[in-house]
Amino acid sequence: MYSLSPKQILLISLLSATFAAAMVLMYERYWRVAEPVVGARSSEYKDSQPKPVKLSDDENNNIQIYDQVSPGVVNITSTSYQEDFWGFDVYPQQGTGSGSIIDTSGHILTNYHVIRGAQKLEVVLSDKSTYDARIVGADPDNDLAVIKIEAPAEKLHVIKLGSSSSLQIGQKVLAIGNPFGLDRTLTSGIISGLGRPLKASNGRTIDNVIQTDASINPGNSGGPLLNTAGEIIGINTAIYSPSGGSVGIGFAVPVEIAKNILPDLIKHGRVLRPWLGIATRPLTPRIVSRLDVPVKEGLIITGVLPDGPAGKAGIVGSEQYEIRGNRYHLFGDILTKVENQEIKSDEDLYRALKDRKPKETVQVEIYRDGKPMRLNVQLEARPAQRNI
Repeated sequence: MYSLSPKQILLISLLSATFAAAMVLMYERYWRVAEPVVGARSSEYKDSQPKPVKLSDDENNNIQIYDQVSPGVVNITSTSYQEDFWGFDVYPQQGTGSGSIIDTSGHILTNYHVIRGAQKLEVVLSDKSTYDARIVGADPDNDLAVIKIEAPAEKLHVIKLGSSSSLQIGQKVLAIGNPFGLDRTLTSGIISGLGRPLKASNGRTIDNVIQTDASINPGNSGGPLLNTAGEIIGINTAIYSPSGGSVGIGFAVPVEIAKNILPDLIKHGRVLRPWLGIATRPLTPRIVSRLDVPVKEGLIITGVLPDGPAGKAGIVGSEQYEIRGNRYHLFGDILTKVENQEIKSDEDLYRALKDRKPKETVQVEIYRDGKPMRLNVQLEARPAQRNI
């Protein structure tokens, strides 16, 4: 049998001790799981617990506005019913939007496009109670509408209407709405631009629209854009988005427009805008050359209602007549100005009249037989379904 010498035994012992020490060191460094702190260290651990973070003034303002305003923001579901191709089955189509409670009678301000074509309207309040709503009034020209629910006054948290007349770019704003069905979502941002033109769904231009980078998405339409006092300064209406989602360019109708038309919407169901009672077509270079008129821009008056405002003021429209089988066209007056505002298109005429009231008198400038004339016209309320 092989026997070890004393030197060999000593060497093996040293190597074993070195290996054991190395293993202990590696265990301590790489594999050992930290043991819980006990005894005196447990109090140190408790003392190291994170303390509540102090909120900034801006954060507190956001929280305050949300608590104050969100109960007055409602979720609106619009339902219309469509028949299938054969007319046998009827199926519902739904859309959602937002709205703001504006009085304890149950009136809710929203967008026209939220309720357009609705055969049924349903409103959900912040406490999840649900009410059927009816359309009180609509103004497609400004994409605004008022609906009404019959709910107890104590359930109706009114949001105050502020002012949009002195807004500044850079001013902080907040939006509350129901994007993608996520009810009463708060987003914040600033006013990014003022005085933007925006096309309504009927083709009319809404002037002086507010641009904001507060996130607005489908479902936010009709909800409030708020200032730091929690007052409505705009009605969130549209976004610019190639993808369909928010890219930081949203638009809101100024609250001043809403305040101006709310009385008419609630009382008459529509805005009583004035009109002249005329039909027109724009003056083109071809017509100018054929008629040899002294103006290059304006509206040819192609028709006049005899009992309308323009007819009563003596404005003349175009006429057709026939001589010996030949049809001739006699052009009417050419409208060039209303209250010194140049008129080049139907849109110009609409803008010149939209802030006027029925029974007001305006001065119009026309050209007849190549000569300028000024006439005073007393405006009347535009009948429903009329454009100008």
